[in-house]
Amino acid sequence: MVSHPDQSAKRWVVGITGASGAIYGVTLCRQLLNAGFHVHLVVSDAGWRVMKEELGWNVTNRLECINTAFDSAQAEGRMTYHPLNDIGASIASGSFRCEGMAIVPCSMGSLSAIASGASTNLLTRAADVMLKEGRPLLLVPRETPLSAIHLENMLKLSRLGVRIIPAMPAFYNGPQTLDDVVRFIVGKTMDSMGVEHNLFRRWGSPDE
Repeated sequence: MVSHPDQSAKRWVVGITGASGAIYGVTLCRQLLNAGFHVHLVVSDAGWRVMKEELGWNVTNRLECINTAFDSAQAEGRMTYHPLNDIGASIASGSFRCEGMAIVPCSMGSLSAIASGASTNLLTRAADVMLKEGRPLLLVPRETPLSAIHLENMLKLSRLGVRIIPAMPAFYNGPQTLDDVVRFIVGKTMDSMGVEHNLFRRWGSPDE
């Protein structure tokens, strides 16, 4: 595990919802842990279903699943997993200090709830906290095609300062594998978070 003293005390909240692309959220968590951040993770029920279907995870015991997927980071105090219905969790309060929150991937249902201020679970409440406290909130929507409702909700949130980072891969960096595509999306998300990484080759870099 790589340790960066200047980042070791910093915390990011990560949400994973039921949109396709659970690997984006999982990879982001691993990258943040490797960079020395403490990750506070919350997963929607649909998000768990997608991880089961797309990643083949056995999600019967969710806590055990998290510990296995992230090398017991929770037991080592580097990750905190919050159940979706734990509305009294630390991340539900504006007094909880953190760098911000990223929801990766973000379903249109969760995006709509955030846009309307409907804090019906811990994930949407945590996002609402970011908005009211003026902290960074990043959403990685994964849906196609997009309806006018989807676009209007994204525009509304963008005007409130939310960073909308669609899961749209680039090809200028010459991706060879699906992992390269995942790393690009996660890397672009980390760019918006202000977190250093080397997940993809940047345009105009010396090794171009």
